[in-house]
Amino acid sequence: MKTDQAHDTLITIRTLMERSSIYRRTLAPIMLFVGTLGILGAVMGILLNIERVGIFATMWLGIAATAITGAFIIARNQAMKDKEAFWSAPTKRVTRALVLPLACGAFFSILILFRGGENMRWLFVYPNIFFYGCAMHAAGFFMPPVTRKLAWTFCSLGAFALVLLPMLSDKLDSRVDHITMGVFFGVLHLIYGIYLSCTKEPPKPV
Repeated sequence: MKTDQAHDTLITIRTLMERSSIYRRTLAPIMLFVGTLGILGAVMGILLNIERVGIFATMWLGIAATAITGAFIIARNQAMKDKEAFWSAPTKRVTRALVLPLACGAFFSILILFRGGENMRWLFVYPNIFFYGCAMHAAGFFMPPVTRKLAWTFCSLGAFALVLLPMLSDKLDSRVDHITMGVFFGVLHLIYGIYLSCTKEPPKPV
């Protein structure tokens, strides 16, 4: 049994390496789509002056659900275009890497949605940044290496913002929280998507 598991693992790793260029092509439009949604969400939240934590959480959870649905559709269409099986063994590995951190983020988000006080938007914002960064880092072992760098960027900048922003003001208004979400889930994704679109897959070692 152990020999069979090791064989299956080697096949999965080899498949991931062979399909890295496909994943790179798929990631680029996904990141651009998610980044655009993040920026639009921040702009909408500021223009509509969304302050109440329940409405804040509902809006951003809706944006997250839209992003996940859109990413699924983009990935499926890319797989069909390349005549690849969508729900393949490598895809299952990536999904398993993402599930636990994203589930923890969803748990915190729903908790804040139903139990959060009016000044607890930050407790929605930063756990999602950190859990998402952890999810990206876990999935990065099966994706282009720059994905793990994006994960470190999320977590390090998130920690920096969590420490610095309260020092700048005792009472942060909702615009700061929307801008923070827009920067992390909008701008950073757009930068990553543009990078993937404008660069080529590094040559594989011989």
